[in-house]
Formats: sequence, structure tokens, C-alpha cells
Amino acid sequence: MTKSGEGIAYYHLPGLFEFYDLYRMFLPLFYEHRAYFYDWCEIGSIYGAPADCIWGGGRVGSGACDPRAALALTRAYGISARLTFSNSLLREEHLADRRCNALCRMFEESGGPRNGVIIHSELLLDHLKRRYPGLYLVSSTTKVLTEFQQLERELAREEFQVVVPDFRLNKAFAELNALPGQQKGKVEFLCNECCWFGCRDRKRCYEEVSRKNLGEDRSEHRCAAPDADGGYRFSKAMTNPGFIGVGDIVNTYLPMGFSHFKIEGRGLGSALILEFLLYYMTKPEHQLKVREEIYLDNMLDLF
Repeated sequence: MTKSGEGIAYYHLPGLFEFYDLYRMFLPLFYEHRAYFYDWCEIGSIYGAPADCIWGGGRVGSGACDPRAALALTRAYGISARLTFSNSLLREEHLADRRCNALCRMFEESGGPRNGVIIHSELLLDHLKRRYPGLYLVSSTTKVLTEFQQLERELAREEFQVVVPDFRLNKAFAELNALPGQQKGKVEFLCNECCWFGCRDRKRCYEEVSRKNLGEDRSEHRCAAPDADGGYRFSKAMTNPGFIGVGDIVNTYLPMGFSHFKIEGRGLGSALILEFLLYYMTKPEHQLKVREEIYLDNMLDLF
């Protein structure tokens, strides 16, 4: 399960399968050269989904890494691994999928830290509780919980050990601070979302991704947000009203009793993921050292 600790920020990082080669280089740096990195942060989990998983959601899975290799890497460093199985449109017949069930079985039986599954579907929730009780469950941000009462109801559910609200609740400080301490420990904030703060199509966008993972929809979602054609830019995400930066974590969220922070980016390139790791985890005076160590690995294609 995810850990909690007073004054420690636990980051939940994207691309367990998608960016295996990057993490193969980054994790030894993080644990062997700890002085390069902020002492107030740790890695809580790495999440993702292999390609061709019909239970997948949020993004169309593209990870080609052998799941056994991914689990061996997280186990070696004592990190929880999470499957992103947040498809919102699953039907009863989809629960028998061999590939997804085999992955859940593998993650449950891997040994080491307890692993989890990020989910949306209530059908899948019941299936996982019954078949794989050793896995912990995370309520996905794909539910688009934009009303604080929705978040409170989700936090009250015993089935979920972690709840990721919509990024538009990130700055609802009065309501967040009033949560009981136990519920604060369950909240995992999405830090670096680039989506338009005023978007009303977010849930529909996720549903289209769910249909694609089921092989039922080949259409492309047309984002109506301003500047949508520019794609993801970290500089743009930093101007989002819901953005949570390093200063926010240290000066606001940790003192309020929140410890868990999700970095998005499964659909992005490994070079941009590295920039997230540098910004959120690496002391400024050591960022060049970390960047050089990663870039000089000839086995890693960052572009």
C-alpha cells in the first residue's frame, strides 16, 4: 500500500510500462545519490498499463515492457506498482479477459510492497475485491469528481485506500483543510494537469478512450479547449489554476496534512517525464548532473 509520513511527499509517477527504460536509469540515481534530491520527497508508486489491455483507461495503453521486468524493478527498490485499469465502460463479459486477469494475479503475487489497481468501474471493483483481495484499490481521476461533496462521499468509501479528485478541486483549501486526518491521508492530488480549467468535456473524453481500449471506437476526440492544438506543454501546465508546484507542496499541502501527489504523463515522451522528475524531485543545483547521467545512457531513447 502507499505510505504516509508527516512532512514527506509521496510522488506517484507515470509510465511503469511505458517508460521502463527511463526508470531503469533514474531509480538507481535517486536511491544511490540521495543528496541530489529533496529530502522531503519519496516515490510512492509507479503506475501504468501495457498495450492492448481492455480494462485500461485514462490513456490508450502503449507500454511494451515485459510486466515481469517492470515488477522486478519496482520490487528491487521497494516501490508499489499500480495497474491503470480505469476503463469506465466495462461490461460483465469484459471481466473474463485473460490478459488483464493474469496481470492482476501477477501483481498480487509478486512479493515485496503491496501493489494496487487504479479503477473507475464498479463492476471491476467488485471483481477485484472478490478475485484479488491482496491488491489495494485507487479511485481514478477519470471519475471527474469536481464537486467537493462527491469527493467526500468517495473518501468515505472503505473500498478505496486512495482517491484522486479532479484537478479543479486542488485549490479548494477551506474544504480540504476541514477533512478529517484519515481522509486527508487518502487524497492524491493530480499536480501537473494541462487540460483547460473550464473544460466540460473531460468525462466524455475519458469515455472515448475507454471505447478505444475496448476496440469499439476509432474516432478521435476533438478538444474544444483554447490552444488545444499546442499539445501538452509543461510551461502551459504551470499556468493552470489547478497546478501544484514544488512550493505549493512544501508550503501548503504538507503543512495541511496531505502527502500524496500524482504526476501525469503516460501519453507523453520520456524526455518530458524526465523534466517532471527534475522539477518535482531534484534539487536545482543537481538537475544538470541527473540530466547528464540520463542523457548519456546510449541505451535510452529519450525522443
